[in-house]
Amino acid sequence: MKRPLWRLLWNTPREAVFDICLVIVLFAFPRMVAGYYPTDALPGTYDWIGGLWFSHVANDLLCLGLLARRRFPMVLLWVVAALSVAQALLIQFGPGPLLQINVSTDPWVPGVTPWVLYAVIVHGRGHRYLAWALIVVVTAISLRLGHAPHPDVVITGAAWTVFPIVLGLYAAERGRLADALRERAERAEHERELLAEQARADERARLAVEMHDVVTHRVNLMVLQAGALGVVSDDPAVHRAAEDLRASGGEALAELRDLVGVLRRGADERGDAGADAPDADTPSDVPDLRELIGRSEAVGMSVHFTADGDPAPVTPAVGRTAYRVVQEGLTNAHKHAPGADVHVRVLYSDDRVRVSVRNTAPTGPAPALAGSGGGVGLLGLQQRVELVGGTFRSGATDGDGFEVEAILPGYVPTEETADA
Repeated sequence: MKRPLWRLLWNTPREAVFDICLVIVLFAFPRMVAGYYPTDALPGTYDWIGGLWFSHVANDLLCLGLLARRRFPMVLLWVVAALSVAQALLIQFGPGPLLQINVSTDPWVPGVTPWVLYAVIVHGRGHRYLAWALIVVVTAISLRLGHAPHPDVVITGAAWTVFPIVLGLYAAERGRLADALRERAERAEHERELLAEQARADERARLAVEMHDVVTHRVNLMVLQAGALGVVSDDPAVHRAAEDLRASGGEALAELRDLVGVLRRGADERGDAGADAPDADTPSDVPDLRELIGRSEAVGMSVHFTADGDPAPVTPAVGRTAYRVVQEGLTNAHKHAPGADVHVRVLYSDDRVRVSVRNTAPTGPAPALAGSGGGVGLLGLQQRVELVGGTFRSGATDGDGFEVEAILPGYVPTEETADA
């Protein structure tokens, strides 16, 4: 993004407006004074050959230079110091001053000196010793140290140099104090966010422990009872139902183990994780996507499946999350896009897994299942993908189609992988 030109000299529009108005006032005020008090009416005013035009040009250029007082204060200070020294030398040893002044009452420094000294103290960065050396030189010339000037001259010179220096020191210290308070407030806000995040992490770990202690125990009992029912029953139908129930319970235990492991990751382990481990027969391998797609094809859906890469490095938690992405995509296609072609693609790489399910526009009759469900399937899927550290995207595609896509990390540490 290109920066606006005014950012070269100012940080905010307010600073720009203030400096521009200041320059306009400094331009207009001397000309108004000159209209009431002509040059020849001021006693002791020098107007040597070439001095008058140089005075106007130098003052105008210094006024314009005040536009850069926030960015380049040292440059302006060097110019003011050089003009002050040259003017003092010419007043003492030459035909007259560089600038049009009343040598008996006016300070021997340019008219913009107060603004330059203030800017150097407030906005100066670096070269502090050099800056203060130049400030001392300009102040000494303004106060005419080494002479015995009239008290009015000393008062005028002090107002021209000492007052802006003191005011600049006050403003600089006030700015540093404001910055310190702002930094302290930001640090306190950051600490509050960290404490809130820590509280959320502790609460998540506590819920994970409760899930692990209660739900896993109950599901384990269901799996064992289903296995026992299949053993003692002689009815083949009951045996098959018990076996299906046992297999579903094992899958539920594996998924619950993954979710609890992710929730407890990074938190302090409490208790022995292996004490409530699932049954030894619980499947821990990645679910087969081809079987899931085969069930969709069995009900008449046209599914094109593509898998690239090696799935071996993928941890079970990631594999089961990818399975859920494909399952939700196929379910939505069943409900909302009858007759559509569905393209399922899984890309395995060294550090991530990319899963996408895309369907074309529906070609069949109005879907009877479109109104079924709670309407939170994609939201729950997104939360699950983000839980393992992945990114999720879903939305319409060209041609009235729809796509669900997830990019998952290849490895997610859980209790299962830690035990392995």
